[in-house]
Amino acid sequence: MSVRVLVADDQALVRAGLVALLRAAPGTEVAGEAADGQQAVELTAATRPDVVLMDIRMPVLDGIAATRRILAERSPDGDAGGGPPKVLVLTTFDLDEHVYAALRAGAAGFLLKETPPARIIAAVEAVAAGDVLLTPRITHRLVEAFRPARVNGSAAVDALTAREREVLVLVGQGLGNAEIAERFVLSEATVKTHVKRVMAKLGLSSRAQAVVLAYESGLVVPGSGAGT
Repeated sequence: MSVRVLVADDQALVRAGLVALLRAAPGTEVAGEAADGQQAVELTAATRPDVVLMDIRMPVLDGIAATRRILAERSPDGDAGGGPPKVLVLTTFDLDEHVYAALRAGAAGFLLKETPPARIIAAVEAVAAGDVLLTPRITHRLVEAFRPARVNGSAAVDALTAREREVLVLVGQGLGNAEIAERFVLSEATVKTHVKRVMAKLGLSSRAQAVVLAYESGLVVPGSGAGT
């Protein structure tokens, strides 16, 4: 089954290059093209892609605002099949404000346009499968931004069960479901259930948001693993 991708970028040349890249890659299909954020919102609703490759600085509606609108349509149980697509932000700018705003809006990943073509395709496949995708440079800056992390945790985090907190810690450390399952000697299906419950309790729409919250709440402390 192919991954259907909507490309949103206001630069025609960049958009054409991304479309050509996706069409040439086995297992990917272009669902549509948008030249601004408003078109991205409208075409997402019309075409129901699996992934939206979203630029940030666009006319009419910027990519972060468009991401918020797209992800506002979310299935009650959090399953990708009934809810919005994954949004993968692809931009020239890696300023902190853009990184955090995109992640808080619910983006599943953040890549720079200098990323090699093969890694862009791999990133599309990764976020379509439910993974968080951040470039090493952006991950480092995200971690540094929350040093030192606050240690008291939010009321929402305190409401999690002990196992759910453990799962959030590992999500915050960047582990995927398979790695968490191996760590806890559980099935991936069980881990997926735990992750969905954590997301629902915390009101999150993406694993990237869970990473941010894990640092903000102090569950994950940069440089020293997990904190509680």
